[in-house]
Order: sequence, then structure tokens, then C-alpha cells
Amino acid sequence: MDTMEMNPYEEEARQRWGDTDAYRESARRTKQYGKEQWAVIKAEVEGIEAGMARLLAAGEAPDGDAAVALAEEARKHIDRWFYPCSHTMHMGLADMYTADPRFAAHYDDRAPGLAAFVAEAIRANARRHPE
Repeated sequence: MDTMEMNPYEEEARQRWGDTDAYRESARRTKQYGKEQWAVIKAEVEGIEAGMARLLAAGEAPDGDAAVALAEEARKHIDRWFYPCSHTMHMGLADMYTADPRFAAHYDDRAPGLAAFVAEAIRANARRHPE
């Protein structure tokens, strides 16, 4: 599976962030991944997102320990597989998850309100890890 198949927005990402170190590092890493690595990446993301959805459905707070732990797991996932992802950078992604309708729909199609829940969990995690 190539990166275009994994990310249909690759060209947009290249135009927006192609001149950043994070983009270059992600491109370097991902071009080396085969089907096995992509399957692991997909399974990890699914586990994190399903966990967040369960917490939301259970009425847990996004700044509670369980949600914050999943937010940290998500940050480490990005850091491990794509590019170094500081807590500050992760908060920038959180903003995008709610501001960009495509990202918001990705989460909210799973569970209404999930995009905002995930974004707040990420922000809460960053507050616990000042840089």
C-alpha cells in the first residue's frame, strides 16, 4: 500500500507543509513502510480512536486520566511512525481536527462530538507536559 492510497490528501499536504522538517521526515519514514507496517499503523489508530469514542460514550471527561492517556498514545504514535511530534505540535493538530471539516467529520462520523473530545484530550495532555 503506498502513501497515496493511505492518504488521499497527499498533494494538499505536500503543498501546505512540504517545506517543513516534519513533512520531510514523514515522507522519508513512510516510503520505507510495507503492508505489515501500514497494517500496524492502522490498527493502532483504530484502537486509539475506538478508545476515545468509548470514553465519550461513557461520559468521561476529555481531561480525565483515561482520555489524556489515549491522547499521549496518539502523540507517541505520530512520533514513532511519522515525525517528531511535541506536545505543542500535537495541539496544532488538535486545532485542525476541529477546524477542518474533513477531520471533524472523520471523528464525528464515528461518534457525534468526538472531534472536540479528542482535541480537548490532546490539549489537556499538553497542559500536563509543558515544554
